[in-house]
Amino acid sequence: MFIEPSLGKFHSKERKGQLEVICGSMFSGKTEELIRRLNRALIAKQKVEIFKPSIDKRYHEEDVVSHNETAIRSTPVNFAEDILLLAGDCDVVGIDEVQFFDNRIVHVATVLANSGKRVIMAGLDMDFEGKPFEPMPHLMAIAEYVTKVHAICMKCGELAAYSFRLIEQKDKVVLGEKESYEARCRKCFNEGNS
Repeated sequence: MFIEPSLGKFHSKERKGQLEVICGSMFSGKTEELIRRLNRALIAKQKVEIFKPSIDKRYHEEDVVSHNETAIRSTPVNFAEDILLLAGDCDVVGIDEVQFFDNRIVHVATVLANSGKRVIMAGLDMDFEGKPFEPMPHLMAIAEYVTKVHAICMKCGELAAYSFRLIEQKDKVVLGEKESYEARCRKCFNEGNS
């Protein structure tokens, strides 16, 4: 479990920014972990702003919602740059489904962290083909903290790190849930793709 290096109000007037990335496959608990960290920041009386890509309306138009239906208020945005305009003077910025943004999110996250904000991002690290899902690899490289969470393979019960697409669609971005994806271990993922 990730334990924040400091939750209290900043000890000096100069805030130290940082980037945190939570990554993993579908059904691994990325959004649950993001919500957990954001709730802890709220308990610490920090100012928190939360964003998600506006294309993600699977559970709710605005809220960030996990597969287990844990939810937190958020602001849907069309473009990564919108986050810079809306973050204001908050202490903590949360961003869910970060893989749905283009590579400009890397610049946005860097600007936010350099301005002293704690930026917590969650997203898929690999696409349905098992390839790195941009912009996640870049964000993971520049983050101070990277947490990889795992699901349980829906075929064999082992730890799963892959998102196996059940439907015949080749587009990189296909929004879906259990009807479209399964979490799988490496062996079951490779067997399904052969």
